[in-house]
Amino acid sequence: MDIRQLRYFMAVAAERNFSRAAERLNMAQPPLSRQIQQLEHEVGATLFDRDARPMALTEAGRLFYEHAVQVTRRLDELKDAMRSFVNANRPRFVVGFVPSVLYARLPNIIRNFRKAVPEVELSLVEMMSIEQIVALKEGRIDVGFGRLRFEDPAIEREVLREEELVAALPIGHRLLKGDRPVDLTALSDESVIVYPREPRPSYADQVLSLLRDHGVAPAAVHEVRELQTALGLVAAEVGVCIVPSSVHVMGRRDLVFRELTEKAVSPIIMSHRKNDNSTNLAAMAASVAAIYDEWHWPVSAGLRRRLPQQ
Repeated sequence: MDIRQLRYFMAVAAERNFSRAAERLNMAQPPLSRQIQQLEHEVGATLFDRDARPMALTEAGRLFYEHAVQVTRRLDELKDAMRSFVNANRPRFVVGFVPSVLYARLPNIIRNFRKAVPEVELSLVEMMSIEQIVALKEGRIDVGFGRLRFEDPAIEREVLREEELVAALPIGHRLLKGDRPVDLTALSDESVIVYPREPRPSYADQVLSLLRDHGVAPAAVHEVRELQTALGLVAAEVGVCIVPSSVHVMGRRDLVFRELTEKAVSPIIMSHRKNDNSTNLAAMAASVAAIYDEWHWPVSAGLRRRLPQQ
């Protein structure tokens, strides 16, 4: 007798029909019938009254069913207990990220990390840069990928790269005439869409500061919660948006990305707790470096110091 036979028995008892039980178990009826017959032979009693309509459990079958339920329940409890034990004792590594870095090779980095340390339970949590600071200090995340520069004595940050910013414009926009880059001063007559609306400060403040630095006063500023909403409004001709250049990989056909005349960048920053010398953080740094080398992007000296020692 094995647990598989018990589950077969319980399925037949629940359906009170061999055909329906076989369908429920995703198997043919003849082998199911043979398994039940073998079980009855082993326990030395008939478990089903096959002449009843619908088929019913015999008195021996009812007794066997009561014990079968207890056995299978205990086995399920044992599996859950062991799963919880393993997960509780499995190393965890939590990554916080702002949505826009998903287009800047973060998925590739995460895949590299999973391959490097398959024994580590990896979790990803979407949170804005300012939220990552608090989460790092409270131990809720182990590393953060954001775009906001900040100073905090408990946190170290590595600027991975300075990503070029581009203008996202609706198809047919006046600024798309010709192939020339977009001059920021030309946005003075435009409605500008920024994100995220909250929490602040955020990437939205980087864009607004960029416009102020170039003396640009937009006709209107629309603040939205997320990048996807901003791009949707651009496509609907509500306004224009300044976004990281990696966003173009989304492949949207209802808007156009155009370079800016002025040099404008947004940093991609990896943040972690100060003096964190864990092997998992080193593995994450190595994953970043591997992808950057693959794309021929420079790897900062600070990040290289985090790499595992050969």
